[in-house]
Amino acid sequence: MSNLSLAVRDSSTMLRRNLLHARRYPSLTLNLLLTPIMLLLLFVYIFGDTMSAGIGGGDRSDYIAYLVPGLLLMTIGSTTIGTAVSVSNDMTEGIIARFRTMAIHRGSVLVGHVVGSVLQSIVSVVLVGAVGVAIGFRSTDATVLEWLAAFGLLVLFATALTWIAVGMGLISPNAEAASNNAMPLIFLPLISSTFVPVDAMPGWFQPIAEYQPFTPAIETLRGLLLGTEIGNNGWIAVAWCLGLAVLGYRWSTAKFNADPK
Repeated sequence: MSNLSLAVRDSSTMLRRNLLHARRYPSLTLNLLLTPIMLLLLFVYIFGDTMSAGIGGGDRSDYIAYLVPGLLLMTIGSTTIGTAVSVSNDMTEGIIARFRTMAIHRGSVLVGHVVGSVLQSIVSVVLVGAVGVAIGFRSTDATVLEWLAAFGLLVLFATALTWIAVGMGLISPNAEAASNNAMPLIFLPLISSTFVPVDAMPGWFQPIAEYQPFTPAIETLRGLLLGTEIGNNGWIAVAWCLGLAVLGYRWSTAKFNADPK
């Protein structure tokens, strides 16, 4: 069997393993999924009218349209925290030491985590999107090509954040530390353009919100789904995703290969 065939076979096995874990222990994923859903309902039904007026909208439906794309990306950040916890558990509970003694492709363990996490992220995005549609989100002007581009951006963003989360899990001594180390993945959307436009923020804070990975990705997703101006945000978002994916991959593989556990 060729090295590529071995890698694909073992990665598929590890993917099934991680999906079975997610199915048997869904509480972590559900808890992380509740955060964006609760924020969506809170900001729409408590602050919706006020926030809509603040962004120049006519009613609450305008703010729903503004809010949902940002929360879809926030959902990805939330879901990948579970990846960091899962990787940390594998590293501390001895299963990785067992895998190292077996004739399996070394990188398949990480690939299984990454692919499984990306699939979970997309399912979570679909669920949050369904809640958004249920409360009034509509994207009637987006073409099929724009929907495909939006889906591609979500998958690319999920892949990038997942590799970063894997690295965070590998450097964490336990699951609690992994959860804490991965908190920036859910904190950054809170200080992006998810809830209010960047130009509505205090001047000193605007660079913090603008020059981070979530804001250009959010603005690109809004442009694809709602027809707003994308400008330079498209290529900036793709550059962030590719850069984070490469960084996370190199960091994770180097740490995994060097770790004696």
